[in-house]
Amino acid sequence: MSDLQIAKTVTLKHITSIAEKFGINPDDIEMYGKYKAKLQLSAINRKKVANSNLILVSAISPTPAGEGKTTMSIGLSEGLNRLHKKTTVVLREPSLGPVFGIKGGATGGGYSQVLPMEDINLHFTGDFSAIEKAHNLLAAIIDNNIQSKTNSLHIDARTVSWKRVVDLNDRALRRVIVGLGGTTSGVPRETGFDITAASEIMAILCLAENISDLKKRLGRIFIGYTHDKQPIYCKDLKAEGAMAALLKEAIKPNLVQTIEGNPAIIHGGPFANIAQGTNSVIATLMGMSYSEYTVTEAGFGFDLGAEKFFDIKCQSAGLSPKAVVLTTTIRALKYHGGADLKTLTTENIDTLKKGLPNLEKHLENIAKFNVAPVIAINKFSTDTDAEIQVIKDFANSKDIKVALADVWGKGGKGALELAQSVIDIVESNTSNFKPLYKWESPVKDKIKTIAKEIYGAEYVDYTATALAQLNKISNLGLDHLPVCIAKTQKSLSDNPKLLGRPKDFIITVRDIEIAAGAGFLIPITGDIMRMPGLPVHPASEHIDINDDGEITGLF
Repeated sequence: MSDLQIAKTVTLKHITSIAEKFGINPDDIEMYGKYKAKLQLSAINRKKVANSNLILVSAISPTPAGEGKTTMSIGLSEGLNRLHKKTTVVLREPSLGPVFGIKGGATGGGYSQVLPMEDINLHFTGDFSAIEKAHNLLAAIIDNNIQSKTNSLHIDARTVSWKRVVDLNDRALRRVIVGLGGTTSGVPRETGFDITAASEIMAILCLAENISDLKKRLGRIFIGYTHDKQPIYCKDLKAEGAMAALLKEAIKPNLVQTIEGNPAIIHGGPFANIAQGTNSVIATLMGMSYSEYTVTEAGFGFDLGAEKFFDIKCQSAGLSPKAVVLTTTIRALKYHGGADLKTLTTENIDTLKKGLPNLEKHLENIAKFNVAPVIAINKFSTDTDAEIQVIKDFANSKDIKVALADVWGKGGKGALELAQSVIDIVESNTSNFKPLYKWESPVKDKIKTIAKEIYGAEYVDYTATALAQLNKISNLGLDHLPVCIAKTQKSLSDNPKLLGRPKDFIITVRDIEIAAGAGFLIPITGDIMRMPGLPVHPASEHIDINDDGEITGLF
C-alpha cells in the first residue's frame, strides 16, 4: 500500500484525547476540526523543559533514493513510547513546493506517519499562508513608501533587499519587475520572489520565543538604505505590529497524532539548504514541557540542518541535545559509492564500502559538537544481511552504536532496538553539547570554520558581491550574528555532482544576505536558489480529488 492508503486505514482519535495524553487540558486547546489543534504559548514550562531529553534525528547527505529522516523520527518516538518513555515528536510543516514538486509530502511514511496526512501536507492550519501574507504586507508597505510624496522615508529603491514570497516552486518569479503601468502603479524596480520556506518571517517565527520577541525581531528586519545612505528597518515603516497581528495564530504550535496515537507537534517549515531547517523553538519547548523524551529532526544532511540546529537554534534558545540519530540507508551509501540509481536494489558490497566515507564524515561532524551518536539503518526490503553487516562492522570499528530500524514496515515495533540505544546514550550521560563557533567571531572566520570543519573544504573564496556585502554587514554592526549557509544538499561541497566525501575543494560564497530580524546572515554558495523550480514531471500530475472529496496520489 502507498503511504496515503496506509494512513486511510487508521481510525483517528479525537484531538482532545491526544491533548489529554500529551498532558494538556482539552479546554486549553484551540481545535481545527476533530484532529488538529493549536496549543497556547502559556503552556510552555521552562522548568519542565530542563528535565526533558532532546534527541535530534539527522542523516547522511541526501540522494534520490531517499533517507527517511521524518519517518525515522516518527518511528523512534513510537518506539520510545512502547518502552514506556513519554515521548513527543516535533517536526516541521510541509511546504507546497516539494509536495507538488519532486520530494512529495513530509509526514513520514508507511507505519510511521503523522496524521491527518492530507491536511498536514496541504494547507494544514494556515500557518504558511499567514507567514506569506505578513511577508508580502511588508513588501507592499515598502513599495507604498517609495511611491508616496507625503509619507516617504526617501528609500533608495535600488538598495531594497526585501523580496516577495509564495509557497510554490515557480522559477519564473525569481526575477521580476514591479511598478509598471504608469505613475499611479508605483515606481518600477527589479525585485523577485523566494519560496515561503525561505522567508525571513518563517525564520523569525521559528526562532521567536513569544509574541514580544516576535515583534522585536520583525522590527529589526533590514530593508535597505535611504538616498543619503542611512539604513532602513521594518520598525522605521511601523509595520511590525500589523505583521505580528497576521501571525497571531501562526505562532501557536500545532498538535496532531501519530499512527499509534501518540502526540506530535508540527510547526514552522524552513528548508535546510536555503534556511535554518528546523521546526520552531516554541514547538520544541512545548514538546519538552510535557515529555520525558522529545524527538526532533533537522532538514537534509548533518552538514546543513543539524549544523544550523546546533549553532543557531540551540544557542538562541539555550537547548542541549542528549543524542543524535544519524539516519542512513544501504541504497544511499551505494549511491555515494558510485552505483547507478537503477542498480541500488542489487547487492553490491564493494560499492557500499566505497560510500562509507560519507557516513564517516557526518559522524566526525557530530563529534565536533560533543554529542553522542547512534547510526540508524533505515531498512528496506532489498537490503541483504551481508550489506547490513558491513555497516554494523563499520560502526563497531568506530565504537559507535548502530541499530537496524524497520520503521516504515513496522512502526514503533520496528524501532525498539534504536529506541533502547537512544535511552542507553541518555542514561550514560556522555553528551555535553558545545557549539562549533562563537557568534562574536568575525564573519569570515565563522564561514571558514563551517566550510573546513563540517564540509571538509580546503579554502573559501568570495566574489566581489560577497566581499561588498561583508563590508556592508560590518558598517551595520551585524558582524556578531551567526551564519546560516545556503548550500546544495546533494553534496558536502557546493557542487551537487561531488558525491561521497569530496576533498580538496573550494567553497565559493557569491553573496551574503542579511536576516537581521531572524538574527543571522545567509552566505549563498554555488548555484543554490532561494526559489526552486518544478521538475519536468512534477508530483502534481498524480494528485487528484474525487466527487466524494477523497484525495489521491498524495505521496
